[in-house]
Amino acid sequence: MNSIDSVTLEVADPTAAARFYSDAFGLDRDRLRLRASDAPTSGFRGFTLSLVMSQPGDVDALHRAALDAGATPLKPAEKSLWGYGGVVQAPDGTVWQLVTSSKKNTGPVTRTVDEIVLLLGVEDVKATKQFYVERCLTVGKSFGGRYVEFAGDPGSVKLSLYKRKALAKVAGVPAEGSGSHRVVLESPAGPFTDPDGFVCEAPERKPDE
Repeated sequence: MNSIDSVTLEVADPTAAARFYSDAFGLDRDRLRLRASDAPTSGFRGFTLSLVMSQPGDVDALHRAALDAGATPLKPAEKSLWGYGGVVQAPDGTVWQLVTSSKKNTGPVTRTVDEIVLLLGVEDVKATKQFYVERCLTVGKSFGGRYVEFAGDPGSVKLSLYKRKALAKVAGVPAEGSGSHRVVLESPAGPFTDPDGFVCEAPERKPDE
């Protein structure tokens, strides 16, 4: 089974972005990578990244840390039908959902991230789902033309597909946008460019391979 090994964000200032992601989320460079780019982009970039945690207190802790590190609040952390969560925008422009399916705290509060999910906002969920299936990604959950979640190897980035307008609504931003997505996927399934213009690169080979 193929999976998304990591996600690379293309940012104007990799040093500043690295400092933000360390201070705000404590993310390592195994699953989130950064590289410099001045590719033009405007409005909604067509994707969000979600950090999934165990309980509401963890979400609140990460939400506060993100704001303290310079993030812009898009949606406050609050209860919903599906759990608890909030949305922030990093200084580099990336939209992050901080979420948990739990509505109650069951232990000490931490800032531990259980899972990273890349949600792509696409025009045709069924067609894009088939595109990724043909590249050996395995469907974990599917709700017709509304939402698809692919299975992933442990420690990988989980990939999901959502209608673009619906994802923008969840993120709390207008759906309009143009230019570069400013995100690149890395997977053994690559290289390719999907129907919505998202690029996937094959992992770099190590010298001894």
